[in-house]
Amino acid sequence: MARQEGQKAKLLVLLQIFEHHTDAQHRLSVPQIAALLAQENVPCERKSIYADIAALQSAGYDIELQRGRGGGYYLDRRTFELAELKLLVDAVQSSRFITEKKSGALIKKLEGFASDAEARQLQRQVYVAGRVKSMNESVYYAVDTLYQAIDAGRMVRFHYW
Repeated sequence: MARQEGQKAKLLVLLQIFEHHTDAQHRLSVPQIAALLAQENVPCERKSIYADIAALQSAGYDIELQRGRGGGYYLDRRTFELAELKLLVDAVQSSRFITEKKSGALIKKLEGFASDAEARQLQRQVYVAGRVKSMNESVYYAVDTLYQAIDAGRMVRFHYW
């Protein structure tokens, strides 16, 4: 195949496809991968996808192939396992000092570590009886300032109201 527009970004787009569209229960065949690449304006031949997957594997990405009916390629290991992400989401949602708005933003960022199908499982509400969320956005940044002071070995003084 002659060099075409978008070929330099092909590996990056392919990696994003694996990160967003695949997991152990959601695999993609090579024709499906080619179709998704085409949607991203990255034309390719079927044969080149195999070489690209091998390049990602040699770069350390755990892309597996399940053979047989319903099989295909998928990204097996990620930075966080789904159970770890659920735990983090629960901690964010149940935290009193994080506002509803900030909780939503943090959870959206955590969803980026999961496939689209797994991210839908993170959209759950944790109910803690009697727990009221803060309305003050500055608390989030005050906690960060405290951590920076502790890390720098600085003395911290509090004024209680």
